[in-house]
Amino acid sequence: MFRDQICFANLGEKMAEMKFEEALKKLEKIVDDLEGGNLSLDDALDKYEEGIKLSKLCAKRLETAKKKVEILLKSEDGSVESKPFEESAAEEKSETKKSSKR
Repeated sequence: MFRDQICFANLGEKMAEMKFEEALKKLEKIVDDLEGGNLSLDDALDKYEEGIKLSKLCAKRLETAKKKVEILLKSEDGSVESKPFEESAAEEKSETKKSSKR
């Protein structure tokens, strides 16, 4: 039991350094392994726990990236203004583009 705690502590440290793409790829592999159904119960539980941690890491990284996104808008006089990203405004612009293509 103690050995497992050490392994998971080391795993947490490695995850903190992991890039989003690497974490997502590893999470996809875990999902494939779990869906395959060829794991023992203990292995499946270990994979599931690791997958939950990776999922939280990916969600946290996405949220951080979302907060960093800024939309640059040109004003009428040609100057550039930086505004924080607003999800609803981006969705409206996306819907407007889709509507105009029809």
